[in-house]
Amino acid sequence: QAQLVESGGGLVQAGGSLRLSCAASGSIFSINVMDWYRQTPGKQRELVAAITQSGITSYADSVKGRFTISRDIAKNTVYLQMNSLKPEDTAVYYCHATGVVTIRRYVDEVWGQGTLVTVSS
Repeated sequence: QAQLVESGGGLVQAGGSLRLSCAASGSIFSINVMDWYRQTPGKQRELVAAITQSGITSYADSVKGRFTISRDIAKNTVYLQMNSLKPEDTAVYYCHATGVVTIRRYVDEVWGQGTLVTVSS
């Protein structure tokens, strides 16, 4: 069964940096798109950044120029480097994958359990 495990969240002061990692496991052959979402209480989950298998990236306007998404295809891992963090970046960050091909089957999408990022002012 395909799983995503995030790490790297925590508490940081405004202006600081954090790097989130998300490792996929479960006899995976390939993953089409990996991305990061975030959610705060009372709000919808929003897409932060995405990266395709070929390396094409996209970002929410609110994080452009500050966040960088990258991916290690061989390790089935995606990263989110977050710089110049602001208090409004505080949220639970979720890793997400679509088009997951495993040794047993094709899975449309998989979600991680989330990791909390808190940015203090």
